[in-house]
Amino acid sequence: MPNSDLSATPAEKRKYLSELFVFQDLTPREMDELNRITTMSTVSKGRVFYRPEEPGEVLFILKEGRVQLYRISPEGKKLVIATLGPHTLFGEMALLGTQMHNTFAEAVEDCLICVMSRTDLERLILNKPQVALRLLEVSGKRLREAEERLENMAFKGIPARLASLLLRLSKEQGSEEIVGLTHQDLAESVGTYRETATQVLNDLKNEGLLEIGRKRIRILDKEGLEEVAEG
Repeated sequence: MPNSDLSATPAEKRKYLSELFVFQDLTPREMDELNRITTMSTVSKGRVFYRPEEPGEVLFILKEGRVQLYRISPEGKKLVIATLGPHTLFGEMALLGTQMHNTFAEAVEDCLICVMSRTDLERLILNKPQVALRLLEVSGKRLREAEERLENMAFKGIPARLASLLLRLSKEQGSEEIVGLTHQDLAESVGTYRETATQVLNDLKNEGLLEIGRKRIRILDKEGLEEVAEG
C-alpha cells in the first residue's frame, strides 16, 4: 500500500476530489465527508504498491504521476494491462465482484494517490447513486479499451499494435510527442519483446512516420501511422 504523506493539505485534497468526474454530484457537506474518509499518499517511482496477495479492497485515485497495471504469466512474462495518467482511478472493479486478481500496480513516476476503502465507497454509493453511475461509465470505458486491445492482440501484427498504441498515447497526452515510455514499456503493452518493438519502431522511423529519442517519440506522419494501425 502507498505511504501516507502530508504533501497535500486537506484543502488541496478536497479541491482535487471535487474536480473528479465521479464525485461531481456531491454536495459541499458530502465533499467534506469524502475528504475525511480518504487518504492522500505518495508512492515513489518504481514501487509496486499493489500485489495480487493484498487482502484489502480499495479505490485508488491517481492525482499526479503515472501507474502501470500489469500481470505476470506463469512463464514470468510481463503483460501491461493499462498505463494510467493523472485524474484516473482504478480498483473500482471490486464493486462489480471482480477484484484485481493477479494484477500488480507499479508507479512508473513519483505519484500522489488518494485511497478510499471499499466499505466507505459502498456507503457513499448507497447515499449517492449518481456516484455508482459515473463509476460504471468509467469502468465501461476501460472495458471497451481492453476489448480493443484484445482484438488487436488477436488479429493484428506487431507493427499495427505498436502504431495503434502510439496513436492512443498521443491522444491521451494531447500531443504528437509521447514522453516517458521506454521501448520495454511499449513492448510489454503490446505483448512482444523489447528487441522486436525496437526493430519495428526503427522501421517506422525509417519510413518517416516517427522521430525517436530517449523516452520520447514524436509522430511525424499521423495519417501514415493510422494506415499502419489498420494493418
